[in-house]
Amino acid sequence: MRVLFSSTPVHGHILPLLPLARAMREQGTDVAMLTAAAAAPILEPDGILVLGAGATAPELVAEVLRTTGHNLFEGVTVEAEAEFFAGARIDLGFKDSLAAAQEWAPDLIVSEMYDFVGPAVAAALGVPVAVVGIGPATAEASVEEFGKRLALRYSALGIEQRPEHWYLDTCPSALQREGWKRPEAWHGLRPEAHRSAGQPDAQATPSAGRPRVLVSFGTMFSSPQIVDPLIEEFLSLDVDLRVTLGLMSQVSDYKPRDERVEFAPFAPLAQLLSGADVVVTHGGSGTVLGALAVGLPMVVVPQGADQPVNAQRVADSGAGISFRLGEAPPQAVAQALADVLAEPQYRAVAEKIAHEIEMTPSAQEVARMLAEAVKTP
Repeated sequence: MRVLFSSTPVHGHILPLLPLARAMREQGTDVAMLTAAAAAPILEPDGILVLGAGATAPELVAEVLRTTGHNLFEGVTVEAEAEFFAGARIDLGFKDSLAAAQEWAPDLIVSEMYDFVGPAVAAALGVPVAVVGIGPATAEASVEEFGKRLALRYSALGIEQRPEHWYLDTCPSALQREGWKRPEAWHGLRPEAHRSAGQPDAQATPSAGRPRVLVSFGTMFSSPQIVDPLIEEFLSLDVDLRVTLGLMSQVSDYKPRDERVEFAPFAPLAQLLSGADVVVTHGGSGTVLGALAVGLPMVVVPQGADQPVNAQRVADSGAGISFRLGEAPPQAVAQALADVLAEPQYRAVAEKIAHEIEMTPSAQEVARMLAEAVKTP
């Protein structure tokens, strides 16, 4: 059996697919990833074959700017988001992606929820497709905008849209959008904090001394302009800080600190969560779900993309305190951190969500289900 995973070429979309890809390989399935060739280093540690096709994220941003006049680096609108995922990615990647997939001949395509190239390729090849949800279900307004663009592309390509055969949902019910109803194709899939191949799952191990705070703004948003003012305010509290650098910064970019601040280069989230008591984050789905999987409460300071939605869902669930986009003064964020550390209820809610996640089918169980279903249509 051959399973082709398909993803937008950035860490936050590729990494949530890895647990299922690893589980399938462990069960003897041939696995490959369809994404931009520039994203291959993300998959090198796992030795997963990359079928390089399509544009990089910066090239997609440039294409959206060319076609709509909107600069995604300066903010996200529903229309620009839809153009990025359901317009530009297909325009700049479908032809090459189809050719690569056709040669590799998959029996199943597994796509993350914002990847529309994989499902289009699956429709063209006549193979089943599974979609992995990587956070709360997409808002109705975005679904409508995605749908408009997809209808035009499918019509131009001469292929027929088909619903997914399986929707593999990693979002616990406490974080899901209110009023959302599970589709018939729904199956649960346990979310995991990203870990290196062979690394154990993340464990909640409270620090023995001062509370330890993981400050993680993902791979793209950990700039000194965003994080430095927060660090300054956090040091007024009796805490130790582990601050991630992401992919865009280095230690010398930040102000000199004392021994209470540890700067951490890019590393698997499971490693970074070790010993943490609370997480301050931008609210990326991977960080939010990874922290909740081990029962850690959060303070969420969204910067863009799907982060405001995740932030609101964390706050509504009671697993942390969140801010609105652009409305997070550092002093207020520090006070929120103090409140989360002082009030046990936030951790209690996070641990309750962690129990729900633990009861969700594992990647190994879902891999077996998919293998059996594909063998016996």
